[in-house]
Amino acid sequence: MGTALEGKVAIVTGAGRGLGKSYALDLAREGVRVVIADLGVGNDGSGKDQDPAQEVAEEIKAFGGEAVVAFGDVGNYTETGATIKKALDTFGDLNIIVNNAGYCRDRMIFSMSEEDFDSVVQVHLKGHFNFISQACAYWRGKAKAGKQVYGRLISTASEAFLYAAVGQPNYSAAKAGIVQLTLVAAQAMLKYGVTANVIAPRARTLMTSIAGSASMFDKPEEGFDFYHPDNVAPFVSYLASPDAGRVSGYVFVVYGSQITIIERPTPGTVFTNDKNERWTMDDLNTKLTPYFADHEPVADGFIVKPF
Repeated sequence: MGTALEGKVAIVTGAGRGLGKSYALDLAREGVRVVIADLGVGNDGSGKDQDPAQEVAEEIKAFGGEAVVAFGDVGNYTETGATIKKALDTFGDLNIIVNNAGYCRDRMIFSMSEEDFDSVVQVHLKGHFNFISQACAYWRGKAKAGKQVYGRLISTASEAFLYAAVGQPNYSAAKAGIVQLTLVAAQAMLKYGVTANVIAPRARTLMTSIAGSASMFDKPEEGFDFYHPDNVAPFVSYLASPDAGRVSGYVFVVYGSQITIIERPTPGTVFTNDKNERWTMDDLNTKLTPYFADHEPVADGFIVKPF
């Protein structure tokens, strides 16, 4: 204890297992008072289990930290508001939101049901919006009342939004939306002293197992466990800290011993109608068809190559 984060208040969603649990424990060890927000649903969003969240809270209390549990649905605006209210009622303030909760329902685009699409977008993208919007309203209100604001928004995307994961049209779309939602918040909240950043973690969790990535993230028989969730947690605590006060509006890929900043997109090839008038089909054919004849469909498009 006794760090720069001592006494701050955080809500960590999906904190009952995996990455969220690692984040909550690491923040608590830094002196943060933590709200463990987790419904304990299965990999596909089914069922509910209060035990995982309660166990994390008890683990925090066992080493002298402070934690409470909230069982609200992150996809429900009213219930996220109740979770925020619980943080304020219990600890008197709110400083850090770590949006991490989510699940997968993977299908090819031609096999995905409307319900599978809506459900995943609801928990990931809407879940981020519900907490970000209400936390920002709270911090803006404090600032306008002349009170000091300390706010940190940490969102969870995935490299699926870069690579357009072919079996995850719902998940990839939601994660792309999370990036832009967070960057909007970064711009809107900078003047109030609030930072907002996105992480795309690689880790061995229940969700990567159901997504078919288990072999990639297998625990090694010896040596550094590259994809252990605990490897990501210190960076989350860093983004939550005063030291990261000038870090806002960034997207990071985080895993093992590596942190990669994803640079902003830049304009590519530009085509201009030499007649300086509206394009015609003939003009477009003359200009564009030779260019695309020398490029591979999809492979040379917008999709980022894995690194």
